[in-house]
Amino acid sequence: MDVQNAVNAAEVSAGVPHAASSGALGAVLPIVALAVVALLIGGFILSKRKHDAEPPPPRPEEQPRKPEERTHIEQRDPHASDRFPADGHALSPYELKDHGNGPLPPDEEQPRG
Repeated sequence: MDVQNAVNAAEVSAGVPHAASSGALGAVLPIVALAVVALLIGGFILSKRKHDAEPPPPRPEEQPRKPEERTHIEQRDPHASDRFPADGHALSPYELKDHGNGPLPPDEEQPRG
């Protein structure tokens, strides 16, 4: 008998919170929705204020000028080889074999020590 009373009590108590929670959910859901909308509007207003506080983009006469001489200095890449195949065609990956796996020669420009 005790088992059946426990099952009946569980069925009755399970039905009551469900009915009570649907009423609470109906009252809380619009409040949460209004809070989310208020946060979105507040975020939009704050980002608009921040954008308005930024300086305007530079005018064409304020843009930097191109230098008259070259500023780029070509440097030799120690990893690249200056040699080309004798017949002039490019090497395929399977033709490379051990190219690029050897140690680099020491720099002649920088003295050791």
